[in-house]
Amino acid sequence: MARRSSTLKTAFNPFTLWTDLALKTGEMLAASAQVITHRTGRMVSAGPSPNARDRKEFTRMGLEKVEAAGESAWAMAEQMSRTQMELGIKAWQDMARTGVAWMSVAGSRSLPQAIAKQSQLVQSVARSTQSAQRLSDATARVTGRGLKPVHRKATANAKRLGKLPRR
Repeated sequence: MARRSSTLKTAFNPFTLWTDLALKTGEMLAASAQVITHRTGRMVSAGPSPNARDRKEFTRMGLEKVEAAGESAWAMAEQMSRTQMELGIKAWQDMARTGVAWMSVAGSRSLPQAIAKQSQLVQSVARSTQSAQRLSDATARVTGRGLKPVHRKATANAKRLGKLPRR
C-alpha cells in the first residue's frame, strides 16, 4: 500500500521525490557539519595523546564511514536492479511505438487519415514523456536509497554527540 500511495503522490507532483531527497540531503549536511565540528574540536583538545574515550570515538569515525559507504552502495545497487529492466523495456516499447507512429503518419493516403495517425503519434510521444518522468523518479529513488544510510549515521551521530559533554 505504501508503494501505491508513493506512486500516486509522484503522479500528482513529480517533484515530490526530488524535494524529499533535497530535504534529506540538507538535514544530513547539517548533521555532518555538527559532527565534524564536534569531532574536530575533540581532536584538537586531545592533542597528540588522546585518552581511551577519544581513541574509541576517532576509531568509530573511520568505521562509520566505511559501513555507511558499503550500505549506500548496496542499497543503490538493489534499487537499480529493481528498476533497470522495467525502465529499459518500457523505453524500448515507447521508442518502437513512436517509430511505428511516425511511419504510419508518413504512409497516410488522405488528410483525415494523416490527422488520425498524427493523433496516435502525439499519444505515443506523450507516453515517452511519462517514461522520462519514471526515469527521473527512479533516479531520485536510487539516490535516496544511497543517501539513507549516510543520513542515518550522520543524524544519529549529531544527536549522540550533541548530548556528550565537551572536554
